[in-house]
Amino acid sequence: MLKHLAIILFVLVCPAWTYSAEKPNVIIFFLDDSGYGDFSFNGNPTIHTPNIDRLAQDGVHFTQFYVSTAACSASRYALLTGRYPLRSGLGNWVLGPRAKQHIHTNEITIAEGLKSVGYTTAMFGKWHLGNPNKANAMSADTLPLAHGFDQWIGTNVSHDYSNAKLLKSDARGTDPIKGYSEIARNLPSDKKASTSLTGRYTDAAVKFIKANKDKPFFAYIAHNQPHLGLFASDAFKGKSRRGLLGDVMAEIDDSVGRVMQTLKQEGIEKNTLVVFSSDNGPWLRYKKKNNPRNLDVGYAYPFRDGKGCASWEGGFRVPGIFYWPGIIDSKRQQQPASTLDILPTLFKICGVEIPVDRSIDGRDIRPLLSSKLSTNKKVAPFKFIYSYSRNEPAAIRQGPWKLHVKLGSQLNNNYGFTASYEKPLLFQVEQDLEESFDCAHQHRDRVKKMLKELELYRNQVKKEGSF
Repeated sequence: MLKHLAIILFVLVCPAWTYSAEKPNVIIFFLDDSGYGDFSFNGNPTIHTPNIDRLAQDGVHFTQFYVSTAACSASRYALLTGRYPLRSGLGNWVLGPRAKQHIHTNEITIAEGLKSVGYTTAMFGKWHLGNPNKANAMSADTLPLAHGFDQWIGTNVSHDYSNAKLLKSDARGTDPIKGYSEIARNLPSDKKASTSLTGRYTDAAVKFIKANKDKPFFAYIAHNQPHLGLFASDAFKGKSRRGLLGDVMAEIDDSVGRVMQTLKQEGIEKNTLVVFSSDNGPWLRYKKKNNPRNLDVGYAYPFRDGKGCASWEGGFRVPGIFYWPGIIDSKRQQQPASTLDILPTLFKICGVEIPVDRSIDGRDIRPLLSSKLSTNKKVAPFKFIYSYSRNEPAAIRQGPWKLHVKLGSQLNNNYGFTASYEKPLLFQVEQDLEESFDCAHQHRDRVKKMLKELELYRNQVKKEGSF
């Protein structure tokens, strides 16, 4: 009910809407477990990503871009809602196929906001924000069509789960799962289906773009790769100098290239804003000696750790690219930003009112993208909370300073450090990329101030509650 009232308010407060160059199409590419160092534009010497490189070169490439947590479900929640995962009520950073919880129907997603002002919406890829099961009475509220998407093809969870399914939906019916058809199940064993995912999503996205070229659309392309296990189609196997990981990244890059070529062919590239990022860093727990998956794991270099860590940069620092020819100029943006900022920025660009009945933790970062998008030259200061496994805060960043109060690593070490609220760690992460030099003793006042900010955040979330 709350969400429905909020969407009605969107429509009432927005002026009469017409399609124009000021209402761009929006495409978000969101990879799975792709590290900061998995791309040639970030210096990888043997992974070749020319199409993604072009987006970075000709658009705004953020060198300090973050996700809210180093694991899947919570990271996707934050992207789609602009809210920290602790507000979600999910209770965990990853939702398994049997979990009762799912993204709440009262949340307002990017898709719902854009749909409220006339956009056609579609998702192509991994959802992982809920799954119909006995615990939730097989509720279709767990899946994308209940959260603003007109159509979807993708997996309910990561493809390495034994009961992962490839589903497709075109319409939401009254029956709990009506409108969703099953294409394949048990994806770890169904190599043919798993190998087809990247190409299948790309084919569907291209078809969607062509069908909606004359009206505004939003496409959320959430590739399953390069999450382990890695799968590349025959056209890309054995073609990379980096082995299977390089093959997988080449196919993802080809997906980006095909989508961009479609925009150009249909004459709508200059009226389309493209965002490219990843849900967290690489799954380094498998990068161990005598492990057959060792060479499949990606890179978070030059940062410490990766997926599943509590607060080290390698789990949270990801690519962040915004591309819109003629509007966004080529720029290597050194100011920090995060996926939380995507929703409020898109809403401002596309004429959607920002919800006022809940906390939105992201910022409007239009001034960091282009002077053509905003007359305001100032952006709210960057303050960022790193969330851990129960979606609780593990660290906070303000300006160049980062304070750890919780450490955790799937590598089973924390590089000789410990951290707590009583004895936090403080790093200057713009100078100390590897987080090696603790400055807490030299900056006691700064530590106190940042601890107070963490306390204010936790108290505010507790007071506001979740849906």
